[in-house]
Amino acid sequence: MNALRRLARVMWVFSRYRLDALIDPDQLRHAQIPRRYLWLLRLSPVRLFPIGDEPRGRRLFLALEKLGPVFIKFGQLLSTRRDLLPLDIADELAKLQDHVAPFPGEMAIAIVEDALEQPIAEAFREFDSHPLASASVAQVHVATLHSGEEVVVKVVRPDIAEVIQADIELLGTLAVLLEDSFPDARRLRLRQVVLDYEQTIVGELDMLKEANNTAQLRSNFAESELLYVPRVHWQWCRSNVLVLERIYGVPIAEVAELKARGTNMRRLAERGVETFFTQVFVDNFFHADMHPGNIFVNIEDPDNPSYIAVDCAIIGTLTAEDQDYLARNLLAFFNQDYAEVARLHLESGWVPEATDPRTFERVIKEVCEPIFAKPLNEISFGQFLVKLFETASSFNMEIQPQLVLLQKTLLYVEGLGRELYPELDLWETAKPFMESWMAERVGPAAALREFAQRAPEIMAQLPRLPGLVVTAAQQLRRLERVVGHQTESLKLLQGRVDKLGRRTRAKRVVGATLILLASALLWGPISHSLQGAQDLGALAGLLSAVVGSLLLIRA
Repeated sequence: MNALRRLARVMWVFSRYRLDALIDPDQLRHAQIPRRYLWLLRLSPVRLFPIGDEPRGRRLFLALEKLGPVFIKFGQLLSTRRDLLPLDIADELAKLQDHVAPFPGEMAIAIVEDALEQPIAEAFREFDSHPLASASVAQVHVATLHSGEEVVVKVVRPDIAEVIQADIELLGTLAVLLEDSFPDARRLRLRQVVLDYEQTIVGELDMLKEANNTAQLRSNFAESELLYVPRVHWQWCRSNVLVLERIYGVPIAEVAELKARGTNMRRLAERGVETFFTQVFVDNFFHADMHPGNIFVNIEDPDNPSYIAVDCAIIGTLTAEDQDYLARNLLAFFNQDYAEVARLHLESGWVPEATDPRTFERVIKEVCEPIFAKPLNEISFGQFLVKLFETASSFNMEIQPQLVLLQKTLLYVEGLGRELYPELDLWETAKPFMESWMAERVGPAAALREFAQRAPEIMAQLPRLPGLVVTAAQQLRRLERVVGHQTESLKLLQGRVDKLGRRTRAKRVVGATLILLASALLWGPISHSLQGAQDLGALAGLLSAVVGSLLLIRA
């Protein structure tokens, strides 16, 4: 019922802000959309609502903001794709990153006091009730500890959990309807995607989990110049309150300011790519919400800029198999080895085994070949994904839910790269990193490192090695004898089963023959008995015997 109410509200907001006007039906005539849907769009009663004076980008911003965090995060993702959206819409959606309407500061103070179980003045020397930033799940206030250290206090919005749960139920209902109605939708595994997204966004509500993520990411880059992560003040953290060191930097979205202050934009863009691949392949712990509102730049040395990351609520990890698969695929793409790409996809089970490798290789090549040897400003990763999606559909390729966060992060990275340094060649920048990582993982150095790590265990077992070898040999011989005995036993059992089967078939043949013979011999007396209306007891007994015999044969 909650999902239905939420759906009704979504439809109302859709109508109220005339989001249908964002789509021109005349521009869809050449698209592969059934005509009935185009007519539904033209004849929709929503068109009876006035559009109003607000521009289209502002209407979309207001609609997503009113619908809550799930839709706001969708808008945040769209805002990074200025290559796919008109600039007026992208500019408005960018405001969703940290300019969502705040809740009252007095309410934030009450939440903090309740969480810390003390008055705000006892916890902080100063606390600004006016929020520094306001996002979909929480808002941030500036404060000063009694020690004099400046901090930021992140406070979860009141009653946000109920709104998120309603949205998740709605998405789950839509996923079920789509998978039940459209066979192609099942390949997308929408239900699993919704479940994974639910775990992700519900995790954002837990400030202690975000504190742990922040501390881990800070530790991973403690000795690195690539990324700085603020320190966590654990004594003031609770499930709905997070207190972090206050950082100062230029927001990544303020490209004009970065350029005006002499920032080396090429180095900044290249470091962004390196930071992403380090998180994914070296640490296997990557910031999965890298929209511009969460990324700042330290330009104390403009020629050697570095990143500052905040809001570590959403963190992604991959299994060792996923890491290896992705690395090999990326290197195969970088080397334009499409036969290897096809082989990896078949080995992973993402495409059916019956797929023709050569056909799959040819199609992948047609999709990927145009993107190489071009600067980033001539490559649209979004359009590239669309083409891959079409390819996946034609080969019944399954979407892997565990990679959704990684795919979203890749979209963010590309969006940031376009803003910072459009001439950056994303592929050429990433290729040396991936080659080095693979060499360390599967080369001789990796084998020596693994041996060195296992050396204490090996040395501890070394004195027992001769005895273990003898014991293993004895166990192998014993196992061979057991297998031999079992094989002989199986042969005897199979012979008995075959013999029993032959006896059963023989009995059935003899029984059927006797029944036919009895029927022939008794046909005359039975017929005479029926015509004379004599006592039918004997006849009934004979028929019972025949029916019983038939049942026995069937048994």
